[in-house]
Amino acid sequence: MKNEQDNDLNRHYSPSSTELNNKIDELIKLALPAGAKEHKLYKELFLAATRLVQAERGHWDTKIAKNALTEMDKGFTLLERFKHHRKVTVFGSARTPVDHPLYQQAVALGQQLADNGFIVITGAGGGIMAAAHEGAGQDNALGFNIKLPFEQYANETMEGSDALLTFQFFFIRKLFFVKETEAVVLCPGGFGTWDEAMEVLTLIQTGKTPLIPVILLETPDSTYWKDAIEYFEKHLRDQQYILPSDMGLMKLLHTPEEATQEIIQFYTNYNSSRWFRETFAIRMNHPLTEQALTYINQNYRDISNNDFIQQVYDDSFKEAEFQHLTYLLFQFTGKQHGRLRELVDYINLFKNWTT
Repeated sequence: MKNEQDNDLNRHYSPSSTELNNKIDELIKLALPAGAKEHKLYKELFLAATRLVQAERGHWDTKIAKNALTEMDKGFTLLERFKHHRKVTVFGSARTPVDHPLYQQAVALGQQLADNGFIVITGAGGGIMAAAHEGAGQDNALGFNIKLPFEQYANETMEGSDALLTFQFFFIRKLFFVKETEAVVLCPGGFGTWDEAMEVLTLIQTGKTPLIPVILLETPDSTYWKDAIEYFEKHLRDQQYILPSDMGLMKLLHTPEEATQEIIQFYTNYNSSRWFRETFAIRMNHPLTEQALTYINQNYRDISNNDFIQQVYDDSFKEAEFQHLTYLLFQFTGKQHGRLRELVDYINLFKNWTT
């Protein structure tokens, strides 16, 4: 069936309505803190709420919209407190017993991450989540719990913490798991763990979230993720459901030390990335040698539409906080994020930096 516009909505609401626009402008001014700048997005937010009201949505649709916005506001407020802290999200089974080697491994992982300055984010439940928070300690932990039909309590570390949120909606909770994290570590688990694994990999593969390390962590004698990778290779890669390079979006590791070092290594030179209209930019902490830049243009031209990757020092287009960084600019195809990860690994090699 053809997707048609809501005619009732269009009839009730007119963007050119002087009275409605004036009232919304007044509300925005009243709502803004003293000295805050007006933002056109604020008006669009008010207009979205107005359209929802004028369309006379049903009780449950309206309740979903209201609760979702409320949960997002609480999540944004909590993350704002930790905006200058580096974060790593850890997923894994809530059913892993305390005496299991995987539990002990997750405790060590949490401690390793905290010792290296990372805040550890989990779903705040039991099992792997409790273990990672136990290792990190409450001062280095963020918890995003979920309301379930059965009792779902926060783990001992997060109980009573002001860095704990409980969500009604899984989709809102997922947003905050990945919104500001610098890496994801996936320990063995059930449907929920696989859900998060596929979500994160899909977001990175499609460019809907920035490139970050995705680590599949298991004990040396486990084959949980090893078997999964073999399945991916046989049924996804070899059947051409994914690109061969997409397998590089994840890495199998076996110790907390390896996982922590992998995350640290990822950010040795790579800082971040973003789009500037049609141009993709990789921000780097250190400029590359001419030899490294030549190598990149010879071996990574397949990810650039114009076959040329340039290193830029000019700060005319940079945001203030990134003025000191060097940029790699190119016309990224937007499709080969596995190859993009390979490029990041290359620029992170110390031998390729100028001193």
